[in-house]
Amino acid sequence: MNQQVHEDKQLGGMRNVWILSISMSILAICYTMITPFLPVYLLELGVEQDLVALWSGAVFGITFLIAGIMAPIWGKIADKHGKKRMALRAGFAIGIAYVIIGFVSNAWELLLGRAFLGFANGFFPAAMTMVSLSVNEKRVGQALGIFQTGLILGNIIGPFLGGAVESVVGMRPVFYVSGIAVIIATFMVLFLVKEPNISALPSKQLSADDENEAAKTAADLSKITKKGQTIAATVEHKKAVQKDTSIMGDFRHVQGQPILMQLVWLFFFMQFAIMMLQPILALYVGEMQGTMDNAAIVAGTILSIGGLAGAVTTNLWVCLGQNKGYFKTISFCLAGSGAVLLLQALPFGIWWFGALQILIGSFIVGVNPSLSAAVTLNTDPAFRGRMFGMTTTAQQFGSMIGPVFASVVSTYMGIAYVFGITGLLMLYLSYKTKMLSGAHDRVS
Repeated sequence: MNQQVHEDKQLGGMRNVWILSISMSILAICYTMITPFLPVYLLELGVEQDLVALWSGAVFGITFLIAGIMAPIWGKIADKHGKKRMALRAGFAIGIAYVIIGFVSNAWELLLGRAFLGFANGFFPAAMTMVSLSVNEKRVGQALGIFQTGLILGNIIGPFLGGAVESVVGMRPVFYVSGIAVIIATFMVLFLVKEPNISALPSKQLSADDENEAAKTAADLSKITKKGQTIAATVEHKKAVQKDTSIMGDFRHVQGQPILMQLVWLFFFMQFAIMMLQPILALYVGEMQGTMDNAAIVAGTILSIGGLAGAVTTNLWVCLGQNKGYFKTISFCLAGSGAVLLLQALPFGIWWFGALQILIGSFIVGVNPSLSAAVTLNTDPAFRGRMFGMTTTAQQFGSMIGPVFASVVSTYMGIAYVFGITGLLMLYLSYKTKMLSGAHDRVS
């Protein structure tokens, strides 16, 4: 117990986890206060109704594109100069970006403001990296579960709060309020969060003797090609963690570690699947109702109910991951989500769809904290900021491509097919993740 208390003091402990989770919740509230209502803001800026969809795609896409490009760069800087410093940079810049967007006078200025927002991004991976470094490995699942719960609560509260403020005073004040709130949350991190001392963590690096021995073994086993290559790649990766490599060098090192590469792809496809569904949900609800009247309100309510179900079940999945393994938990959550999505593709009415959304919220919420815990357990602390930067890049590109793919499917096949295809994708990912469980799961 005394050793754990001392370790927490060195790393930042649960105080870090709670402050970062509260700050992330505030950022999530502000993000979801704004994002669903950007088309409304475009109308306020004078964009014609026929062009709103085109401009909405542009102002969404520019943020994801630039954020995806910048994520590994910010992750590398965070590893070199500190995760807290990176979170502060991102938090203050995001707050300023929101305020600037509140002052724009036309769609082109909004596009530039959203581009700056994409450049400013980086709070989420920096905060998540600090959470993963603030406790020892046995408590990583619990810490990331708390962080994920804060994110979910923010995503539930934001749309309702944003809609209420917008209906009373319009869109511009929503940006001002969001910017100020983000800056306050960032000051909380500045004064209350301690930069984790990663030297207090057990390193995954090999000692010099171990490196020499492993390299010799790799040479001796050169005839056994697969095993020799695996050992050599592992040695090279461990050495690279200690070097100041280029961005492309970091990508090559991740490619040399199959488990890390598979995790990056899982992050991409998860975000791809989620963003396939979000833009068409209101349209699907309207299709089932037979009218678009109140479709947005009904769709928002259904999403919030699913989010509440997820908030309740998050810690259950965390406990399962700690006890049975994170890859096994991911596989189970993906299988449940995929099966329910296939049922949602059946157009049996709005009540059927809404009830199934509760199950979707309960299953899908277990994926991201378990993925993050798997990254934590399979990444050296000194490389973790760069790794979370790469997973963020994967998510940003998934966010870009998912809606485009969904629009093509819904246009030529129908909206219900989007749910069916997403369900099949999640079942396939569940199968692939189950195959990783035996080799890589660590149970307490």
